[in-house]
Amino acid sequence: MIVISRAAAARRLTGGLVGAVFTAMLALPAQAATQVDLELQLLVSSGSTINATEFAQQRQHYVDAFNDPQLQAAILDTSGGRIGAIAVQFVYFSSGSDQSIAVDWTLIDSAAAAGAFATAIAGVERTLSSQTHPAYAINFGTPLFDSNDFDAPTQIINLSADNQGVGPSVTSNARDAALAAGIDRINVVAVESSPGVADWYSANAAGGADAFVLAASGFGSYGDQLDRALLAAVRGTAIDLPLPAPAALLLAGLAGLAFAGRRRRG
Repeated sequence: MIVISRAAAARRLTGGLVGAVFTAMLALPAQAATQVDLELQLLVSSGSTINATEFAQQRQHYVDAFNDPQLQAAILDTSGGRIGAIAVQFVYFSSGSDQSIAVDWTLIDSAAAAGAFATAIAGVERTLSSQTHPAYAINFGTPLFDSNDFDAPTQIINLSADNQGVGPSVTSNARDAALAAGIDRINVVAVESSPGVADWYSANAAGGADAFVLAASGFGSYGDQLDRALLAAVRGTAIDLPLPAPAALLLAGLAGLAFAGRRRRG
């Protein structure tokens, strides 16, 4: 006859209950991700070429954008089967190892939520100020889509910077890796602090279907281009960019020749 003490019996019972609870927890389905129309990541330069006044202007443009009724209406639009909600993350970057999540992934499903996101952006002080490395910003931001508890049919990175990044091939490799990982589009709003900034980002950072680079002449006009970029991202539309000057002149010349030919035939 085997005799089990009360203490041993209690331990066996407790162990059995713990095992049963653990097994039941494993059987529970994982918490479902929140469904939204768009996961939008804002990578914003805080590089040393941006002085304190320009940084404050840049930040204010983002605050104004999310307080703008037009952008809010685009986010909340439920036509065509849309949910009427997006998830947004705001990240500052500068040099290779300097990235800071200023405002983490936030659900915007109301005008009040958009306003609260704008207020959160306004409340974050500048902590980074070194070189501009968009490649490392893209590498930092890409995996953050996988752990944000949101699910959307479209994932977009919107990158803002004011000078050529360091390492064109490194940046293009980061862009290609992000697209291969499932990012649908990388758009850029570039402040042309020197000639060729927008062209550099077109060649090395922008990518994906309907991707674009919008150029602003300075931080004073930056807000207009930012508004265009955000509206295009939220609406899922392309932006019709003007043709570069040589192409436009060529088409104008061809049109002139065609018109002259018609006149001669008449």
